[in-house]
Amino acid sequence: MGSHQHHDKASAAGLLVALGIIFGDIGTSPLYVMQAIIGTGEISDEVVYGAVSCIFWTLTLQTTVKYVILILRADNKGEGGILALYALVRKRATWLTVPAIIGASTLLADGIITPPISVSSAIEGLRILYPQIQTIPIVIGILTLLFIIQIFGTTIVGRAFGPVMMIWFLMLALLGLSQVIGHPEILKSISPYYGYQLLAHHPGGFWMLGAVFLCTTGAEALYSDLGHCGRGNIRISWIFVKTCLILNYFGQGAWLIVHSGGYLKGQKPFYAIMPDWFLLPGIAIATMATIIASQALISGSFTLISEAIRLNFWPKVRLIYPSDKKGQLYVPSVNWLLWAGCIGIVLHFKESSHMEAAYGLAITLTMIMTTLLMSVYLYANNVNRGIVAVFLLIYLAIECSFLAANLLKFTHGGWVSLLLATIIGFVITVWLKAFYIKLRLTEFESLEKYINPLKELSNDISIPKYSTHLIFMSNASHESEIETKIIYSIFYKRPKRADIYWFVHVDTTDEPYTMDYHVNVLAEDDVVKVTFRLGFRVEQRINLFFRKVVEDMVLNNEVDITSRYESLNRQNITGDFRFIVLERYLSIENNLPFMEELIMKIYFGIKSITTSEDKWFGLDSSAVKVEKVPLVLTPGERIRMRRVYS
Repeated sequence: MGSHQHHDKASAAGLLVALGIIFGDIGTSPLYVMQAIIGTGEISDEVVYGAVSCIFWTLTLQTTVKYVILILRADNKGEGGILALYALVRKRATWLTVPAIIGASTLLADGIITPPISVSSAIEGLRILYPQIQTIPIVIGILTLLFIIQIFGTTIVGRAFGPVMMIWFLMLALLGLSQVIGHPEILKSISPYYGYQLLAHHPGGFWMLGAVFLCTTGAEALYSDLGHCGRGNIRISWIFVKTCLILNYFGQGAWLIVHSGGYLKGQKPFYAIMPDWFLLPGIAIATMATIIASQALISGSFTLISEAIRLNFWPKVRLIYPSDKKGQLYVPSVNWLLWAGCIGIVLHFKESSHMEAAYGLAITLTMIMTTLLMSVYLYANNVNRGIVAVFLLIYLAIECSFLAANLLKFTHGGWVSLLLATIIGFVITVWLKAFYIKLRLTEFESLEKYINPLKELSNDISIPKYSTHLIFMSNASHESEIETKIIYSIFYKRPKRADIYWFVHVDTTDEPYTMDYHVNVLAEDDVVKVTFRLGFRVEQRINLFFRKVVEDMVLNNEVDITSRYESLNRQNITGDFRFIVLERYLSIENNLPFMEELIMKIYFGIKSITTSEDKWFGLDSSAVKVEKVPLVLTPGERIRMRRVYS
């Protein structure tokens, strides 16, 4: 199903890397899940057995079956995530854009709230030893440091991720096992009967699903990070991870059973099962684990944004690749927006117990959208319709139940995550609609009919030479076409005489790492069109790529790049290259419908504060000319004026 056999292979190093990168989010959930379920209510056997049963079956059905077994099969040349899945199916139907936008928006919103809740949950353990300690400054300090180190890349830090998370998961298992051995009756929670009793018969039991759901929120991040480790490594390491998680949840349940009839009173079951002598090391390990979990989510957000840009879902913001290592990516604007969002969450909610109310609602929507896209993927790959229908119905029933329970959180803070998702979704929608408006109304002309005029202009010595090689960045995907605005720039705005005219188009493919190019020599040593086919995860380094194309053509004797100036030609000096980038602005001559005009104004407003076209294409600034051209989407009405004579 679009997979590669080597992608299924596992290795010792790969398993360790998977522990460090893939399972950070889902692996730190034991810090707050049981506390969120019990809340301020009385601890009762029915609630504890039912909650642990629900957690066990949620991790089994939602994480193991849906994500680890099924969804990981939907890889796009080894890459995962909701936008990679969308890229696989988007040609099947236009409506698939809607679940992709909702899923991407809610996943990014989740990335803003996960680091604060994880780090706060770990640091608040210090209150057991130091009741008066102020945790908010410590949490803000840790989060700020975490976002600062993104500038330098995470290669060095990443080497320590695997071993630290191995220690974390072993700690989870041992702490849980110590409690289970003392109270083995908790193991009967494996039976789904107790989960059913809680949901169907306990007063308010169904609404506890909102807290139970927190145990599987990291499943979507697990899929997003598929490309870092490979399917085989994730599946095998998940057996170990799930065992450790289940043992810890059962251990917390055993401790709660012992305290049945009482109240938590601010206690965290996670820290309550620790021996007193181990508290400080345990808090330190938990803090490191939450930092790693946060790092994985931040990196995942960067990857998601880079994919969104290639799919025309997001403004062209600056992307930095700190190292040559696959997956190393830094997006400055997103980094500091995430930082501001995380700090805002900490200052608004203050306590991790308050953040729990906002957490889970957004990611439930992401999972529902993934289910819809996955169903289309299965259908497109000729999976039996009955099986597709069963998959769709079962997981829509499960996830809609979680959504209904999570909606109870809306007034208690859930509105924050939905507000963030709405803002992100608004930007994506505006950007995509603006792209289609421009595409629909941008005028193209046949390049063939301008071959002779370009040759004549090239030989017209009465016009000063603009450049030896003149390269225009073009949006025309057809090799025989060119935008009218480029013709206008060459012939009308200021005649641009050059020896060779190059037209460069970049086509973003639905595959992640494609790096192909095609050359069409329309007139030997006069007019050439180059089309790059780049994957949606390939950095746009057009200056470098174009140089490689020219070198190959010179080696094949397809082009002569020697300067045409006589004195320089005699010395065999290479001619100069100059890029022209046409940057558009909305013309005042437009007569657009109100909504389209509003969309375009917002689009150009956002565009004015993001990366310029030349920077985005990775062009050498000393050899680039940026021309402002009006984008006349709809010409204004014909003006009728009458000449009068005095």
